[in-house]
Amino acid sequence: MSESEHEPQRRAVALAIGLSVLVAGAAIGWASATVLTPPQDVLASTAFTTAEVVTGEVGSSIMLNTVAEWTPAPVGSNLAGGTVTTVDIAAGAEVTPGTTLYSVNLRPVVVAQGAIPAFRALTSGDTGQDVAQLQAMLTALGHYSGTVDGQFRWSTTVAVRSWQKSLGLPQDGVVQAGDIVYVPTLPTRVALDTELVSRGASLSGGEAVVQGLGASPSFFVPVTDAQASLMPTGTRVEITSPEGSAWEGFVIDRVTDENNGIRVLLSGADGAAVCADECAQVPVTGQSFLTSRIVIVESVTGLTVPSAALLSRADGSIVVIDSEGIQYPVTVVTSARGLSIIEGVDAGTRVRVPATEG
Repeated sequence: MSESEHEPQRRAVALAIGLSVLVAGAAIGWASATVLTPPQDVLASTAFTTAEVVTGEVGSSIMLNTVAEWTPAPVGSNLAGGTVTTVDIAAGAEVTPGTTLYSVNLRPVVVAQGAIPAFRALTSGDTGQDVAQLQAMLTALGHYSGTVDGQFRWSTTVAVRSWQKSLGLPQDGVVQAGDIVYVPTLPTRVALDTELVSRGASLSGGEAVVQGLGASPSFFVPVTDAQASLMPTGTRVEITSPEGSAWEGFVIDRVTDENNGIRVLLSGADGAAVCADECAQVPVTGQSFLTSRIVIVESVTGLTVPSAALLSRADGSIVVIDSEGIQYPVTVVTSARGLSIIEGVDAGTRVRVPATEG
């Protein structure tokens, strides 16, 4: 092949080599620019607005109903026969030894503490645990100062006559079986079965008329599963009582009722009654629904910022950035509903908050 014929091939090869060198040079230049150019400042490039650090209050709560209800249980039976002439206690009243519950044929029926129910008339010469229970009641009322030994001697007869006089009864020294209803513990809150004991009702003896209510009603909050998740043990609940008093309860447990509903159980501080010494406000029958404030996050007063202004650094610390770009390490005291209480920056500082579109 002649020299002139080889010339076009040599020019093509030279052109290809030139183009390769140019491409390689461009690639090297791009790589150098990429490696050597400082990374973009994300904080500087992010759109933001500012908010002033001001004093405020941060907390969170929800409003629900608390249910209060007594759980009555039979604790004493009537042995008097005749017509109920008076009802002397209100439902839920706290009774002590000798309290008159009601009267039958104008004869008072009182309550006393004892494990043995009344079953016979007691008079001089009788012995037994029921006599000891009678002596204990007479002692509590100040009529008897002898030994509680279960022996119905003359001293017990004198005490019984003194007690009968205080009640306006004939002073014969004999305690009829229907005169006293014995219950397991005193003092206690009781209610009478109103279907059996009311003015004009007839009693024949043997009716379970006295219901014990315990020291206080139970308190619980009916909730959904989502609401229950907001109320861990120890959550504080502010309750408005039936008469407008302020009661305080704390979550102690969570149970499922017979209808598969969720109940969050409440107790007072240190296991005390939620209603303290005002439990008589809760009606004995049925359930009482009380307006309540469930404190999800306790309210705290301090310097507030939008929670969106808080930035977490790589070392785990939290900062805010002022309008000039200066970072301030801060301590977050509490957060709720998009606001946070912080320490470490002065009131009046304007801090950056990421801008939102729209």
